[in-house]
Amino acid sequence: MTVHLIKMAVGVESIPHLEEIQAKRLRAAVGAGGPAVLRHVTRNTPRRADEILDGGSIYWVFRGFIQVRQAIVDVAEHAEADGTPACALVLDPHVVRTELRPMRPFQGWRYLAEEKAPPDLRAEGAATGDLPPEMAEELRALGLL
Repeated sequence: MTVHLIKMAVGVESIPHLEEIQAKRLRAAVGAGGPAVLRHVTRNTPRRADEILDGGSIYWVFRGFIQVRQAIVDVAEHAEADGTPACALVLDPHVVRTELRPMRPFQGWRYLAEEKAPPDLRAEGAATGDLPPEMAEELRALGLL
């Protein structure tokens, strides 16, 4: 059974901003002689890693809404510079826009059941990602999107 993660993208203003941040991290990893993989390091290792690796994604929340997801390719052990153990979520660099879903702030990450995950936007609906999240959500509630 697939399970996803949901995480606040602190400091991220938009989808292009998230992509820019991740591209910089990927270039920095390669420049430091590391593998060309996109990693998101988190303190705690998910106990349900097998379910996450069965097609799970990380759903990013910023500006109060779930807006995008990225497939989780691997859950790996990681050590911080000071030796503190951590977890590296290896992500597919492709960002998939989802239907906007309002979310209240929380700390860390949370599990997200498959049936509660917002659906991906269809290609013709991808332009809604260019709208401010609040406006797109209001237009969707009015049945205009």
